[in-house]
Amino acid sequence: MSERKDPINGSPHLEEFLRRAEEREALVGVVGLGYVGLPLAVEVCASGFRCLGLEVSREVVDRVNEGRSHVQDVADESLAPLAQSRRFQATCDYSRLGECDALAICVPTPLNKIKDPDLSYVAEAGKEISRYLRPGQLVVLESTTFPGTTREVLLDLLQESGLSPGRDFFLCYSPERVDPGNKVWNTRNTPKVIGGLTPECLRAGVALYQAIFDQLVPVSSTEAAELIKVYENTFRMINIALANEVAQVCERLGVDVWEVIEAAATKPFGFMKFTPGPGLGGHCVPLDPHYLSWKMRALSFKTRMIELASEINSEMPAFVVRKISDALNSEAKPVKGSRLLVVGAAYKPEVDDLRESPALEILRLLREMGGEIGYHDPYIPQIDTSTYGWSDPLRLENSDLTPSTLEDQDAVVIVTHHGHLDYQMILDNSRLVVDTRGVTRGLTGQARVVALAGQSRPLDSRRKSAV
Repeated sequence: MSERKDPINGSPHLEEFLRRAEEREALVGVVGLGYVGLPLAVEVCASGFRCLGLEVSREVVDRVNEGRSHVQDVADESLAPLAQSRRFQATCDYSRLGECDALAICVPTPLNKIKDPDLSYVAEAGKEISRYLRPGQLVVLESTTFPGTTREVLLDLLQESGLSPGRDFFLCYSPERVDPGNKVWNTRNTPKVIGGLTPECLRAGVALYQAIFDQLVPVSSTEAAELIKVYENTFRMINIALANEVAQVCERLGVDVWEVIEAAATKPFGFMKFTPGPGLGGHCVPLDPHYLSWKMRALSFKTRMIELASEINSEMPAFVVRKISDALNSEAKPVKGSRLLVVGAAYKPEVDDLRESPALEILRLLREMGGEIGYHDPYIPQIDTSTYGWSDPLRLENSDLTPSTLEDQDAVVIVTHHGHLDYQMILDNSRLVVDTRGVTRGLTGQARVVALAGQSRPLDSRRKSAV
């Protein structure tokens, strides 16, 4: 009779999970195949594991199984061989959750209209997993959320299975750090934070993820890992707000904000460069800090810097629209009836993502003022805000950026600075350009250029004497 082995740290299932992870025998399930889940699934397969993608959208499942990507950062050339070899399969059948040795939850965590977290997608995923949870499985939540979600929300749902965390199954939190369009930092080489509910949970999570990611950053708890994610994006949001406020200071002083920021960035210590713009967009930075604000309100603590920074950033689209209106007024033209073209609609350069893009608010405000609006963005073939809950949805088709299109506009507004756009051509064929990104600095053309914070010019003598 063979000698019975004692469970590792009290779990009879941990040793077998560690073995399956080390030998790449584990089947990894990814719940949600969006901009986080699909790149993760591809890296799982590239690391030698098989992957099962679970997704509610039949259209997404069919595309993935045909080897066609719907996510910009995943090329068809990367996905197709995995689908053809069936190392990666997608399904809408959540009963297959039980087949997986590990499950990564990559579902949306949006905010509702009053900026409270909407955890309905996490809750639905947790309920489905609980139905099929079996001993020895690892569950990792990757969706961005407030500190305490893994323990207070997801754990409660999983325990409905009757299984115990750290003994029967393993639960971790590992925040996604996806930066769409980034050519340097991707899913694999971006350091990966992970926290476990118990030491056994962390050992299981590290065993799997160290085979997929180049560098792991283990932390002491799921709460620490959750806070790290929202702190990262809060840091960025607050510093962008400061840059936006400096832009408004420069506007009143008649100083070129880009000159100020670029010169300040030459300091080799104690300064980190952030740039102003027409507002804050994307799936993370405008939203994630509000998870922390919401959690802290429940603990009778006010996150004052987050609230103020959010207010400053939210005002920037209106600031830009006032610049447009003032520029037109100086030519004896009202916004009403003027032809206005927004260049760049995505929330940042070289991506096809409209979420929270300031371009949407700028277009909405201009339309409310009676402007005849249009936009150009090669990444965004059409804009339809009917799914956003707007009372008066915006529907537009992408306009070609040609000399004749530009000549027909009363003002051209550069909102998103895609790198491939011909800004010289824009200046050569436009009458008025409002540049919110500083991309036309150093260029000359027939257009009158209005910068986000005014062109560089000295203070007049009266203001000098006042100082």
